[in-house]
Amino acid sequence: MTNPTALIAEDEPLLAQALKAELASAWPELQIVATAGDGRSAVREALRLLPQVLFFDIRMPGLDGLGAAAELADCWPADEAPMPQLVFVTAYDEYAARAFEAQAIDYVLKPVQPERLRKTVGRLQQALAARQPAPSTPALADAALEQTLAQWRQVLGAAGAGAASATPAPLRMIAASDAGGSTVRMVPIDEVLYFEAADKYLRVLTATHEYLIRTPLKQLLPQLDADTFWQVHRAVVVRSSAIESVHRDEAGKLHLMLRGRAEKIPVSRLYAHLFRAM
Repeated sequence: MTNPTALIAEDEPLLAQALKAELASAWPELQIVATAGDGRSAVREALRLLPQVLFFDIRMPGLDGLGAAAELADCWPADEAPMPQLVFVTAYDEYAARAFEAQAIDYVLKPVQPERLRKTVGRLQQALAARQPAPSTPALADAALEQTLAQWRQVLGAAGAGAASATPAPLRMIAASDAGGSTVRMVPIDEVLYFEAADKYLRVLTATHEYLIRTPLKQLLPQLDADTFWQVHRAVVVRSSAIESVHRDEAGKLHLMLRGRAEKIPVSRLYAHLFRAM
């Protein structure tokens, strides 16, 4: 049997080296196949090397650990290798740690604590040992993939909860710039059909207008009613009541059509379960 493999994504080189050294002590058989300093590099290297375990720092420049994990969930080649076990590396306080523990989520606190890391290693070894051989039919393969995606949704949900120390009051109005950037409009949240992350801005789309705000999507999400606005992609949140239809293209990817908008909205693999026929 080949040794298990892992990738570390950590933007602080000394902390990455410390984690690597502690892992060598706690799990000598584990092979660290790459270390990445940002989320984009982590995604690229993970797709190239297909490791069995990912250690992702939650806070990284550019694409953070949550965004990198969400992107990997959407583009991981599940027909080539099982989706990896996901462990978050965090410097958050006990509030965040409790959020992880409540979901039985693996996490590593910075600076690395050897005893806690050994607990994580034990969980990972158990999870990898419990993996079944490659499914013999497409139906079984789909079921195995969905089980892993469900675990990842749980991980990302717990990580997102732990990243915020308090939940802001739900938004009622949004102060947003018009397309030209010369005027700030007060946009009622009830008029917004969807939000889409774009470069340094967040697009705010109504039936007739487009506005821009600088608030990151991950910061806006806790202020939105989860029953009203659904995240369907790492970069897109839509008003659920505005969804008119769901379409599957030839590649099997889902797209939404919204009432009042002509464009197609992509749905990532991570959120496709929201649109299964009942």
